[in-house]
Amino acid sequence: MIESNYLTPQQIVAELDKYIVGQHEAKRNVAIALRNRWRRMHVKGDMRNEIIPNNILMIGATGVGKTEIARRLAKIADAPFVKVEASKFTEVGYVGRDVESMVRDLVEQSVNMVKAKKKEEVKEKANQAVEEIILDALIPPLKSQSVRPTGFTNGDDAPPTTDAELNERTRNLFRDKIRNGEMEERKIEISMKGSSGSNVGMIGAGMMDEASMMNLQEMLSGMMPKKSKKRKVTVAEARRILLEEEVSKLIDMDEVKEEAIRRAEDAGIIFIDEIDKIATSQGKGGGPDVSREGVQRDLLPIVEGTTVNTKHGVINTDHVLFVAAGAFHVSKPSDLIPELQGRFPIRVELTNLTKEDFIHILKDPRNALTKQYQALFEAEGVRIDFGDDAVEEIASTAFAINAEVENIGARRLHTVMSRLLNEFLFDVPDKIGANAHIVVNAQMVKDRLNSLVKNRDLSEYIL
Repeated sequence: MIESNYLTPQQIVAELDKYIVGQHEAKRNVAIALRNRWRRMHVKGDMRNEIIPNNILMIGATGVGKTEIARRLAKIADAPFVKVEASKFTEVGYVGRDVESMVRDLVEQSVNMVKAKKKEEVKEKANQAVEEIILDALIPPLKSQSVRPTGFTNGDDAPPTTDAELNERTRNLFRDKIRNGEMEERKIEISMKGSSGSNVGMIGAGMMDEASMMNLQEMLSGMMPKKSKKRKVTVAEARRILLEEEVSKLIDMDEVKEEAIRRAEDAGIIFIDEIDKIATSQGKGGGPDVSREGVQRDLLPIVEGTTVNTKHGVINTDHVLFVAAGAFHVSKPSDLIPELQGRFPIRVELTNLTKEDFIHILKDPRNALTKQYQALFEAEGVRIDFGDDAVEEIASTAFAINAEVENIGARRLHTVMSRLLNEFLFDVPDKIGANAHIVVNAQMVKDRLNSLVKNRDLSEYIL
């Protein structure tokens, strides 16, 4: 695959097409917005700071692909990405998450990404250091001495002349064994750094905001001496523990934080789901509507562009891309406060899924449901095939239930497929052994699901 930083809009849409059926307009807008991040970074002069992202509002019923587009966008974009639910936030002054926490989550994600990249860069050097520590635990090194051991050749051309030389040859022998994986189960004693526990969280929780408390905790944990403790572990376990410690020593965390803040500011993406849940009803001005409007007003400066304190430093949100999504069944986009509406200039309406869309969803994507179930059965050595008539019948059943009970989009396919195949999944491998072959056809789908579809009350309860 082409490096994600340099994907063109058409290539981004092609990547999304591998997993998401339809919704071409939404994919196009997301692709343009993602590519614009790269374009802005290549603009010269002061104009770069003047270009602000066009935030996107996706409107569509549940199960049409809003969240799936966001999930796949996160994988395509080599950039910090967080998904939050607007309904989880509360107005400042109330118990719950404040809106600034989404920016702190973005920075945390960015730090983890940069740290992972730096880890790969120093991994080889860290592995060499770990190898020496393990070797020292197995065969401690000696200083040069004048004693000449007798009768020891160890396969070399000449016998060692000193204890130090003998020690070095033995270490080389064990080094080869370590590299060949022959010592993995051997127990050794290693020194590990313990944590410098701090109870600041309990003392100051009610007296300061979240960011200040995290900064204080980090500062105090840095001041407290870290105790080291000895532990007896296998060579394999020691390698895992020591590699983390050695990598940490080689990484400059100040440099990581600076780069992470910069990446979050220039390329960060925040996906706000269920934004319709904080829209206020027209003509009402009391009860929960006041709190919802309060969350919108708290959200406004974040989306407009402001500075937020995090434990890794201060981040400016001017160039963070915000993608919001909501079903807007009860409320309308116009029920959002005007200032917030203005901050989402690109609006995309996702279309309801048709029966034909369901057929494509079942068959075409890389992670199609039929392929997922085939993989599950294959793990037990059982082969399961879905005939075209069966796929069409499953799609028809799911579409019919959505029309009669409640439209939950493509998620209905999960409930239908689960109901159809759960009996087989229960019988494997006790009654249906390895090498068995199950063929799902239209008649089987009808026999197992039609009674539920016809009984509206039962289908509402079960499906």
